[in-house]
Amino acid sequence: MKNTWVKVFEYASSPLEGTLSRKLREGVNLQINEGKVYKKAVLFLGEEFVRITEDEEGQKLNTYYNWNAIGSIRSYSKSN
Repeated sequence: MKNTWVKVFEYASSPLEGTLSRKLREGVNLQINEGKVYKKAVLFLGEEFVRITEDEEGQKLNTYYNWNAIGSIRSYSKSN
């Protein structure tokens, strides 16, 4: 499933110039495994894990997911 999840993350984000990270596209939110909804986050798609970085109250918050532990990804965007 990793290849499928990579495609979902790539659809929902765009590369950050000069890095291997990706930022969520404007107006796109993500939810992994029916958990927290990420609204303005930066993704790093590693070989063995996904790292999601958010800014919360002046602090960087990193959440890590094992590729094998991802059972679902939900994307939210405005309909036309």
